Amino acid sequence: MAILGVDVGGTFTDAVLLDDGRISTGKVLTAARQEESVLAAAGAAGAAAVERFAHGTTVATNALLERKGARTAFVTNAGFEHLLHLRRQTRAQLYRPCADWPEPLVPLERCHGVRGRMGPEGELEPLVLTCLPELDADAVAVCLLHAYCDSAHEVALAAELRRRLPHARVVASHEIAPEFREYERASTTAADAYLGPVVARYLDALTGACGAAGLPEPLVMRSSGGVATPAEAAAHPATILVSGPAAGVVGAARIAALAGIDDAIAFDMGGTSTDVSVISGGKAERAGERSVSGLPIRLPTVDLHTVGAGGGSLIWRDAGGALRVGPQSAGADPGPACYGRGGTQPTVTDANLLLGRVPEHLAGGVELDRSAAERALGGIDPAAVVEVVNAEMLRALRVVSVERGHDPAGFALVAFGGAGPLHACELAEELGMRTVLVPEIAGVLSALGLVAADERRDSVRSYLRPLAQVGELPADGEAELRYAGQSFELTVPLQDDLGEAFHRAHEAQYGFAERDREIELVAVRTADIRVGPAFDLPAAAQTEVNGPALVELPGSTCWVPPGWVGARDGRTLRLTRS
Repeated sequence: MAILGVDVGGTFTDAVLLDDGRISTGKVLTAARQEESVLAAAGAAGAAAVERFAHGTTVATNALLERKGARTAFVTNAGFEHLLHLRRQTRAQLYRPCADWPEPLVPLERCHGVRGRMGPEGELEPLVLTCLPELDADAVAVCLLHAYCDSAHEVALAAELRRRLPHARVVASHEIAPEFREYERASTTAADAYLGPVVARYLDALTGACGAAGLPEPLVMRSSGGVATPAEAAAHPATILVSGPAAGVVGAARIAALAGIDDAIAFDMGGTSTDVSVISGGKAERAGERSVSGLPIRLPTVDLHTVGAGGGSLIWRDAGGALRVGPQSAGADPGPACYGRGGTQPTVTDANLLLGRVPEHLAGGVELDRSAAERALGGIDPAAVVEVVNAEMLRALRVVSVERGHDPAGFALVAFGGAGPLHACELAEELGMRTVLVPEIAGVLSALGLVAADERRDSVRSYLRPLAQVGELPADGEAELRYAGQSFELTVPLQDDLGEAFHRAHEAQYGFAERDREIELVAVRTADIRVGPAFDLPAAAQTEVNGPALVELPGSTCWVPPGWVGARDGRTLRLTRS
């Protein structure tokens, strides 16, 4: 069975083809039209008679970051038109009162209210559809109070909007995020509506291009770490906002499993950003919500933390003269100065080249220009650049480990992405980690994750009532629980004695449990999973590596500093501190 995975990144588009136990890879520079990059990468990997094709895309993420989505309107209950703009009334940055949040996706003049209200016991005030004004929009987000509990008003309003605006995309909150907390639900619904037309056009173009090239219809990676059909992804594009990074975590979990390691931290450093995530017990940890471009998205997602530090991140000095790295990036065009494509600003890749940590020829046919890197950096010490970017990534690694109650010393670091293996050992040493795994195909590991991904469809049901009053629950899944009166929940796997499991989780998290206090069940999350294909990676004769050393891998480069030793078997480079 030939399986193809293609992941589109900010700088490169990567492909992995697994055919009868053999692996071939492809890496090309990302083009403005992503579907062109997908086909070029598939061709570079030698894809022909493919039976399964999975794809990770940044179309939704880019549209949200660049604010290039549809002209969207927002409809809610009368009196709540400012919901998207009021947010949670917390500061954007704790110690900068003047810092502002990003602008909402829907301006206030396109936020409208309708009369009608649902309450705990049903309808309090009838829905008045005649008070709905004429809307000038290509997409409409509908979020009514308490629709997660009773969606009758929202169903009627969405039907009326679809009748009035047959050309527009209409999304109701109960269809995408049927959970309480109005702002998060409204933000998620608005993002889903805003992204719909853009993502649908891309997936239509990609599906057509794949058909013409003889490739099967692509499965699309969701943020939760599973793939779905293009129709499912286009129906709710907010579910694919971290498509590529989620695939990387799936690939890292597979590499850790092949190495016999259950607990690991995935460390993916690409051209524009770094994504880190914890793998516990062989599985990627998941969260019910994440922030994308300052907007909360209340959907299941791999529990990633992202910082704007990558190989292409720009180096600059702040007002106080301190050296800073990112979040701005040179991207694929023009790219770092050393790429010789017209870039003049210094980047992390330029610094690594001057330190002798990268070869002069990269995958994708890129030849590095050392003199251009020297001109771009000017008088900046490249070693200082590496120290600054390492400090930024260390903070990210501590967020997903120490701040979540994990001791990094008990984890292995799985380093991948084009730049991840360059920095992995130094970061591991700072965190007290003794083992670093660098996959042989580290530069295209996200594409391998697409090859290995399960088909996954997540669902959630809100309860908001005492656990003692809830009847039978599903056998598999997760429950969100809290003590009555608390504002936030803990996630506990569904099991027989769910209450006692929550007490133990609360004690582990906060240092105490109140077993006489009433427990409230907030929601239950389940997933329909079709397990992805099983495969192994080809191994080769083992070779030894002793630092300091530069190890060239297909699509990436690993720097082994002094004091580190490793064994390379053609599948994984396993490094340990001597």
